[in-house]
Amino acid sequence: MIKVVIADDHAIVRGGLRALIHADPQLELVGEASGGVEAIELVIRLEPDILVLDLSMPDVDGITVTRRIKNSKCATHILILTVHEDEGLLREAIRAGASGYVLKRAAEAELISAIHTVRQGKLYVDPTLMLSVLTESAEKFAAPRSEIPLTGRELDVLKYIAQGFTNKQISEELMISMRTVEGHRASLLEKLSLHSRAELVRYAKQRGIVD
Repeated sequence: MIKVVIADDHAIVRGGLRALIHADPQLELVGEASGGVEAIELVIRLEPDILVLDLSMPDVDGITVTRRIKNSKCATHILILTVHEDEGLLREAIRAGASGYVLKRAAEAELISAIHTVRQGKLYVDPTLMLSVLTESAEKFAAPRSEIPLTGRELDVLKYIAQGFTNKQISEELMISMRTVEGHRASLLEKLSLHSRAELVRYAKQRGIVD
């Protein structure tokens, strides 16, 4: 039996996932979370085989949740389920330790297949985004080891932050949601071991990312 925890801030989505999991005799739903902090606590306490995790959580974003769970040495496989068809977020999720990335518009059968695939220790990526994974693999060999790798979208967000743009302005400039901007900002802080917007600005200027 594959033990599953689901984490999504929308009750309707959780209801759909609950019904889908109950319909598969090989899956057992052992917990539900409506926020990132709750998801972390559930996974550490219950140690499920799979965490099906939304990226846009109201308190702690899915990328950060993934990192914290992996840093806790928990063996749970994390499957990202999201509306974001964003290659930058896909790459960041994989770097953070996610085992899969599925779009919410995917067929139910694809989600079930993804759960079984990651349970076997394999990587599952939505077919429409597979090219990004291949690109990511190539970049790992080309990227200098001395530099902390940032995605293209993270660099875009960092540049706007360093230029004094607000999250709302950045979302308008890049045509992405404010939640996505906030997720990238949180990822930058975590990855660069920084603690504030001011430190991000200083980092960008010190490295010539902005003048």
